[in-house]
Amino acid sequence: MSPRVFREIMEACAPHLQWRVTFYKEPLQPDQIVVYALYGWASGETYESSTCNFGIDRASCLVVVRDVTAALLRVYKEKIAWPTGVRKLVVLRAFADKGFLNCHGWIDCTHIYADKPVNAPSENNYDRKRRFSIVSQVVVDLDFRVVDVHMGYPGSCHDIKVVQLSSLWQRAESGSLFLGPPVTPPFGVRTNDYILADNGYPRSEWMTVPYGGVNQHVDEERFDNKQKVARGAVERVFGRLKGMWRLFLRTHKTNLDTLLQQFTVVCILHKIPSLIDVGIPFDENLLWEVESDANGV
Repeated sequence: MSPRVFREIMEACAPHLQWRVTFYKEPLQPDQIVVYALYGWASGETYESSTCNFGIDRASCLVVVRDVTAALLRVYKEKIAWPTGVRKLVVLRAFADKGFLNCHGWIDCTHIYADKPVNAPSENNYDRKRRFSIVSQVVVDLDFRVVDVHMGYPGSCHDIKVVQLSSLWQRAESGSLFLGPPVTPPFGVRTNDYILADNGYPRSEWMTVPYGGVNQHVDEERFDNKQKVARGAVERVFGRLKGMWRLFLRTHKTNLDTLLQQFTVVCILHKIPSLIDVGIPFDENLLWEVESDANGV
């Protein structure tokens, strides 16, 4: 993260942190508080190993992260939103160039792993690999921007159940989310607004999944191959998120009450100031580590 981007974040959050400063054992400046939280998310170090480097005791570090998380959500809460105006047209054009007319994004889930807290419910939070986790559902576009986040369900929860319990499902089913006119390409089929998903999701009017199966018709196989290519966008978003904000790459000690908000914050930081809009370079080699970790290697 460049100094200019950090200053912008710090200046935006400072008014929401000033009144908290005097509650710590030693007065801490807003820039010291913000940099500690960002360092923890980016380095993957927990409060047990990083507090001494910032002059913050272990008792205060949890409050620092909580305060910075709340401040970032308050300042940038409107950044995770479905695109409108010119940006919406750019998204639709990008998917159309890939062969998906009227497509608004790709939906998928990822697991956020954590050490099981002593008093936390256990069985439901274990995924199929017997790892304690929380499920996060995101929708992204082809420019790796996160447009919707929904999380908080235990690791054993299936993708279908997560989406059906989300506000995305409610808005789409009620007809209040996708309001654009249908498109009918030459010699094609009338196409309403929709998002792409894998076979773990139900097929619906606004959610398109691959045909799958064996002995496919050539058109079905062509469609599935195109969708497989488009899926790379959401996989790379997960890779970039966990590669840059390494606290969420592996299991770590955390407060489950704020874990959900912290992951939402890094989705905001990924979308707005850190990777895309200001062109901060990303080391693609980090994606290999994310992929290895996901496969349990």
